[in-house]
Amino acid sequence: MKLTHATKTLLAGLTLVSTLTLTACSGDDAATTNAQPTGSASTAPSGSSAGTGPTEAATDTSGSGGSSQSAGKSSGGGNGSGEGTTAGTGSGGKPAGICRSDELEVSAVDNTTDKVEGIVTVQLKNGGGRDCTISGFAGVDLKTAAGDTLSVARNGDKPISGVLKDGESAAFNITFPLNTTGGTGVRVSKILVTPPNETKTITLNWPAGSLPVDNPDSPNRPLEISPVGKVG
Repeated sequence: MKLTHATKTLLAGLTLVSTLTLTACSGDDAATTNAQPTGSASTAPSGSSAGTGPTEAATDTSGSGGSSQSAGKSSGGGNGSGEGTTAGTGSGGKPAGICRSDELEVSAVDNTTDKVEGIVTVQLKNGGGRDCTISGFAGVDLKTAAGDTLSVARNGDKPISGVLKDGESAAFNITFPLNTTGGTGVRVSKILVTPPNETKTITLNWPAGSLPVDNPDSPNRPLEISPVGKVG
């Protein structure tokens, strides 16, 4: 069949349209392929970022060496609760743990200065080789020569927290009525001391005189202790 000029022109136009259509389809496929990674990245968990390492564990600053600060009681019922205590800071700005019974060198001396009221001072020296915090009232009982136990009440003074460096001391006073009858009175033989916030009791010899037989814990001349306070 003989093709006319018009027929050739029509065929050429159809071929061009077909070529453009194939090119457009090819371009759409490529665009779809290139867009896929972007869609995948959007599925990452919210807040996550590349290269993030393990989360650092929280530091426990609740105490020194994991020590438990429980209130202690001496055998006769006096308690060593550190009422009113606050955390102290030792050398280097680190929290100082409480002063433990095993770290304290405890002694008692007679500081009586008059003939009516007696005073025994109990000193607690830090010999533990570290800073420690001490505050509150010690638990104190008195053992008599007859085997009886006298519990010693707290006075109304407010405790003040203090940090003892190695070699430093704290102290408290035991105030008691003196025996002025001329007789033997109530002879005290031992002091049972439980440091504030501790449970282990330390036994000391009583260094002073006797108490009156009739009502040794009179309201007018009470048998009581002061809070522990840092010396000097």
